[in-house]
Amino acid sequence: MVQAARQAGTAGRRAVFELFPRRLPQGRRYGVVAGVGRALDAIEDFRFDPATILALEGVVDADMLDWLASYRFSGDVWGYAEGEAYFPYSPLMVVEGTFAEAVLLETVLLSIYNHDSAIASAASRMTLAAAGRPCIEMGSRRTHEEAAVAAARAAYVAGFDASSNLAARARYGVPSTGTAAHSFTLLHDAEADAFRAQVQTLGVGTTLLVDTYDVAEAVRLAVEVAGTGLGAVRLDSGDLGEVAREVRAQLDDLGATSTRIVVTSDLDEHAIAALAAAPVDAYGVGTQLVTGSGHPTCGFVYKLVAREGDDGEMVSVAKRSTDKASIGGRKYALRRRSSSGVAEAEVIGIGAAPQDDGDDRALLVPLVEGGEVIGRATLDEARARHRSSLAELPRAVTQMSAGEAAIPTLHLEPR
Repeated sequence: MVQAARQAGTAGRRAVFELFPRRLPQGRRYGVVAGVGRALDAIEDFRFDPATILALEGVVDADMLDWLASYRFSGDVWGYAEGEAYFPYSPLMVVEGTFAEAVLLETVLLSIYNHDSAIASAASRMTLAAAGRPCIEMGSRRTHEEAAVAAARAAYVAGFDASSNLAARARYGVPSTGTAAHSFTLLHDAEADAFRAQVQTLGVGTTLLVDTYDVAEAVRLAVEVAGTGLGAVRLDSGDLGEVAREVRAQLDDLGATSTRIVVTSDLDEHAIAALAAAPVDAYGVGTQLVTGSGHPTCGFVYKLVAREGDDGEMVSVAKRSTDKASIGGRKYALRRRSSSGVAEAEVIGIGAAPQDDGDDRALLVPLVEGGEVIGRATLDEARARHRSSLAELPRAVTQMSAGEAAIPTLHLEPR
């Protein structure tokens, strides 16, 4: 496309692209924006090095290869901050630059946003269902090795407390934690030997896996080896709610009243909600989290919504395909809130910012200016933003049942 546009003399036209969702995944009441920081890194590092140029020989002509070799994005980007809630047609990212510069970012931006936001959206529902009990990301074995690192980061943004992925700790500072696997128990001649080795190495605050053989016997051995100050036991099979109640009673009878119970085993937000009344202290979530709990992508698209005309003025453009229409024009967004601070609507202005009535909150923040990244935020800032964003949404978002978007999206036509 860029080669053809260069030959036609249109590649340098000013253009506005928008990354947005047409809808929420079926049954979801809101989504969560994640991957913003990774996307900014990608924009900053987007280069065509000599090896890449060599690989593109025969795909594009020599003049295009020369242009790619010096490619640098020099435009501007605005977007929803990481951790923010989103709704249908929220303009999550607005990219302004030449057509050639901006269109090349489409795939990398969509791949990051679609994956990370899907994970964060699932994680957010899980942490809501957990109602303050810690959630641990443990899904690295169930996804691509690089996706695993991104998933740990996205889950942390949306409220998970830690991850078993050490690359996420090294790369992004995500807190790490974990437990022994069944193989560690099976390695030893006796279950007590495995427990003793773990406690001697990691201390009595460690978490012992107690369902390799017989749960009740393992709990007895765990307290015998570690004492009543044992940090936690992990359950990974059976009727988790019923087993947790039995284990809690046994731990209390043994005097280990402060020993916590961690549960794992294909948990999702619905399973976590079902365990609300059980004596569970923390949840380890793997497969369902890293696959978006049934929605592994958000369906975001990246569309040209305005471009420079022959007269130098910006012209709104839109796709009109059946069921895939886009809305033309540069967008501005705010969250309309009541006087008590409860969100009432996602208001999207076309060509001009919607008017703030005094209780509203603007959603687009500057991310890149003149090719320079200016909108980086820490993961702690993203986590705080996620908490505050959810806090202003209607109470319906806490329901795990399927439903419509928690607030409507309103488009304001230019005056």
